[in-house]
Amino acid sequence: MHSVHLAVLMTSHDRRARTLSALRALEEQRGLPAGTTFGVHLVDTGSTDGTPEAVRLRHPAVEVMSVGADVPHNQALRIASRNSRSGGGGGGPLGGAPGGPTHSWTHQFWLDDRVELFPDAVANLLRTAAAAGTGTVVVGAVRNAYGDTVYSGRSGRSLVLVEPAEHRPEPCDTYDGRVVLVPRAVYDLVGDPDKVFRHRMGDYDHGCRARRAGVTVFVAPGHAGECVGGPDAPGSREPGIGVREALRRVTSVQELPLHPWWVYCLRHTWPWAPYLMLSPYARTAARATLGRLRG
Repeated sequence: MHSVHLAVLMTSHDRRARTLSALRALEEQRGLPAGTTFGVHLVDTGSTDGTPEAVRLRHPAVEVMSVGADVPHNQALRIASRNSRSGGGGGGPLGGAPGGPTHSWTHQFWLDDRVELFPDAVANLLRTAAAAGTGTVVVGAVRNAYGDTVYSGRSGRSLVLVEPAEHRPEPCDTYDGRVVLVPRAVYDLVGDPDKVFRHRMGDYDHGCRARRAGVTVFVAPGHAGECVGGPDAPGSREPGIGVREALRRVTSVQELPLHPWWVYCLRHTWPWAPYLMLSPYARTAARATLGRLRG
């Protein structure tokens, strides 16, 4: 069997404990093919809680790059990918490939720092990828503390969450970018998440472009890990805010900014793009209006 080297792409921002837990869980993976190595490329976006320093101290083989707090998630992931192609990283369980630079990786592995992998997660993803073939992206489903699937593959125009099966991979159309294994052959075909999507939607667009290029996508059997911490801030769904504030939030970089959302709709939902483009903003305005009336 050919050696496997995973270029692990991670981003972080003021989540020191979570980031360290994610790295520890990655370091403790078991059942991997002999000779499997990791090169971790972490881009920290302006943390003020000591995340970069803590990672360098506890995991010195991890390549850490600090950028400004104004760098959104998708851009940080692109930087991590660039770093994985330019060399760097040290030895050890989370370091570079032995005897060679990190551009020799066989897979990119997107890993959200809020996800704590289960001990056999990476082995399961690699087994699924080996059975499916070199032109296949494999997604790891993530559950919350209550056992509910919160991130996974997505199917259909409405991006329905795909529940993982227990013993077989499940096909999907695109994916949440929390736990994703991208083989080198697919990367060479599809490339990085598009820079037009600064924070969100870059993962969905990447999956749709992969499928359009003939790439198959599967959700691996079972759950790959658990998402730790509380839920995201309510944003535009926060009860009691007015219509203007709700629309300001929904069109912000954290949710659905107008231009990237239109690009996504135009690329992947034509001829329904105009309707789908407007629908989340209309729903947001209606929800805020009803909330005010009920209040």
